[in-house]
Amino acid sequence: MTLILFVVLYLLASIAIGLYAASRVRNTADYAIAGRSLPLYIIVATTFATWFGSETVLGIPSKFVEGGLSKTVEDPFGAGLCLVLVGMFFARRLYKMDLLTIGDFYRRRFGKGVEIFSAVVILISYLGWVAAQITALGVVFNLLSGGAISVAQGMVIGTLVVLVYTLFGGMWSVALTDFFQMIIIVIGLALIAIFAADLAGGAGKVVAYAAERD
Repeated sequence: MTLILFVVLYLLASIAIGLYAASRVRNTADYAIAGRSLPLYIIVATTFATWFGSETVLGIPSKFVEGGLSKTVEDPFGAGLCLVLVGMFFARRLYKMDLLTIGDFYRRRFGKGVEIFSAVVILISYLGWVAAQITALGVVFNLLSGGAISVAQGMVIGTLVVLVYTLFGGMWSVALTDFFQMIIIVIGLALIAIFAADLAGGAGKVVAYAAERD
């Protein structure tokens, strides 16, 4: 009961932060890209929290256990490299173009048809990712409630919470709630790492196991 109470408080805090952030929204640019005024630490936090979803926290460790470090090359190492490359070679140029979305770039460069096509491709590519996040929310509610909340009910509750703060505050809400969520994620992962290493007999055994699987 204590765990589910913690999750409820966490969700309520996310909604409160999101609604507070909504007060900063004055125009479309504020809603879509936070008015281009996010400080660096918030940008880092929102990138981190976005990347460390259920697939990263739950999926990557399972790949590591099954196949060792070689199974984690694609994500997070490959994905992280993509972020670095985009930051080094594309981010500055795109920022100077005063765009709201990547679709705006395609429209300016190639026309309306390519913009629509890119939007459809991006939408389809994210369906699986979003479905995984929503399913993870449902599983968390189901486990922490001892089965009192079904997976489907948990999925609905979690989705509604995210929709509330996202629809009201746009990118400002997403960025500030991500900062809060990053703190929770870092603390949680640190505690899990400590407990897991202790159960395994020390961090050295975990590294040795990974080396054997490679």
